Amino acid sequence: MTLLPRYKLEYSYIHESKTDFWPFWALTATAFAQELPSVVVQPHRVDLTFPAEALVEAVQQTTVGAQVSGRVIEVKADAGQRVEKGEVLMRIDAREAEESFRAADAQYTNAKLNYERNKSLRDQKFVSQAAVDKARSDLDAATANRAAAGAGQSHATIVSPLNGIVARRLAELGDMATPGKPLFTIYEPGGLRVTASIPQYRLSDLRKVTTARVEFPELGKWVDATSVKLLPTADTATHVSQVRVNLPPVPEATPGMFARVHFVVGQAEKLTVPASAVVRRGEVAAVYVQGADKRLSLRQLRLGDAVGAGEIEVLAGLAPCDKVIAEPVKAAIALKNPAAGK
Repeated sequence: MTLLPRYKLEYSYIHESKTDFWPFWALTATAFAQELPSVVVQPHRVDLTFPAEALVEAVQQTTVGAQVSGRVIEVKADAGQRVEKGEVLMRIDAREAEESFRAADAQYTNAKLNYERNKSLRDQKFVSQAAVDKARSDLDAATANRAAAGAGQSHATIVSPLNGIVARRLAELGDMATPGKPLFTIYEPGGLRVTASIPQYRLSDLRKVTTARVEFPELGKWVDATSVKLLPTADTATHVSQVRVNLPPVPEATPGMFARVHFVVGQAEKLTVPASAVVRRGEVAAVYVQGADKRLSLRQLRLGDAVGAGEIEVLAGLAPCDKVIAEPVKAAIALKNPAAGK
């Protein structure tokens, strides 16, 4: 291989660990390596954590159901839509409810007339007090039925009970609604939490936990939990306990989203590298390291767990004061084509 004298390339073999499936070959170069952004690694105090998978859920969530029978004749809200308290979501055909109200109203009118007649007859000593009492009882029942039928008319218009976002709409135009049938699920987006399942052997550690960090892999985001609460019961089948971790406002998060909770159980000195600096090839991980002579080398690492937002513990492969290239793509280009580093 013929190269310009200015760019000297060397190949060096990096020792293969027991877990590797193939050896890593490192390419070193002197070309413009000083221009690449780098990080000098040093041991520093990091949080000791243990992770648990979790799901996002709303602190305040409600299911709006039908309270009268009838066909859905109007739909005014859909999933993802923001709604205000009292806003109309759906209308149900109220004709059956109206007929029920008219029947109850007629029954009430008859009961009232019957009571007044019996009361008048009692004053004239033509009927007993028992007859008046029965007429009064019938009037009370008719009054209650009339009020219930009137409420049924108002229940034909479905309104939102809170300010929030429609998570699901469970009925379509023309569907038959029946009392108790769910129509909408609405949640308050300002109050979210994640719920994680914790095995019993972790409970002793968890009882000491007061802080936690929540990772959203889909969003590439970390947030600090506002509170951690271990529920006092365990599942009888799986023997795991639920932990609720309240979150600050996270506009991008939605109920049902996957999250990972990192419970902080202590601190220790660790050597770490930015996760973005790590190059992965199958099960092998490496970083580009710049030596004192400005040469680049691809160095294989043995990594531990993530120890924070964007950091990974280094178990072997680096020493304090090593300079790691923060942008591995640029380092790879400079290594393969030194002239590209200009």
